[in-house]
Amino acid sequence: MMQLGIFTGYFPHELEETARRIKALGFNTVQLDLHFKDIDLSKGGITKQTARRLGDTFRQHELPVCAVSGYANIVHPDLGQRQAKIEQLKQVIRHARDFGSPFVISETGTFHTESDWIHHPKNKTEEGFEECRAVIADLAQTAYDHGAVFCLETYVNNVVGSVEETVRMFAQVDHPGLGLLMDPTNYFEAHNIGDMDKILNQIFDTLADKVTIAHAKDVMMTTHGTSEKHADIGDDEASEGHTFRGVGQIELPAPGLGALNYDLYLKRLTEKHSNIPLIIEHLDESDVPRAKRFVKDKLLQLGV
Repeated sequence: MMQLGIFTGYFPHELEETARRIKALGFNTVQLDLHFKDIDLSKGGITKQTARRLGDTFRQHELPVCAVSGYANIVHPDLGQRQAKIEQLKQVIRHARDFGSPFVISETGTFHTESDWIHHPKNKTEEGFEECRAVIADLAQTAYDHGAVFCLETYVNNVVGSVEETVRMFAQVDHPGLGLLMDPTNYFEAHNIGDMDKILNQIFDTLADKVTIAHAKDVMMTTHGTSEKHADIGDDEASEGHTFRGVGQIELPAPGLGALNYDLYLKRLTEKHSNIPLIIEHLDESDVPRAKRFVKDKLLQLGV
């Protein structure tokens, strides 16, 4: 039976209050973000003691940490910033087990100078792919050396942004320290969203054995033409990663508010991963009960 969880970052409270509220909503696992009102490890400064404090707090509320957010632009065009972001991510990886899970997640980033989610021409060059491959190989080895797994999350506007690019990266970095965060909404663009079932089946036909954790949000076409979309989630200190809702013609709302074929997604996901954590995202705290009910109803209908 699948475990249903949520990112902790959608609850803008102190650590203990965040855990209490998530448990009261009936979840049984969390993806751990590293920022709370009373403690902030999102910029580094992680120690074994502080990592254990976060993980133990959620464990005491019967909310084991299934994955840790390590999101960073690992190919940032400014080499100084890139190295700082990679080192910060490695710090999270080195302490993953202290937080309570071996799995640390990040997308692959973009060479765009002003955004982590907007396409840049270098993303789709051999040079760009090789730079990204070298970083991912290093992160996979770092993870392996510390009993962890670096989980790559594909996103269309990043260096690794398609099914084919994801398959290629795993072929070239064939390493036990590398896994895949499954989020099918991240593979869709205006040109392929009309072939949703075909793309979903392609994702699982080629990548199912790499999956470690799964996300639950949604995807839809939109007429809002802004290049990058962000939501107000009621937290002035929220990271852009939690307010981000898509680029251009593609919007990425909360589960149940878009066009994703959830029946097919969950059916294919559970063929090889019947007990995988499924983590809800792209919402604010007030919408959590609705989104949880939507996903729970889908799981009940499918018997998973």
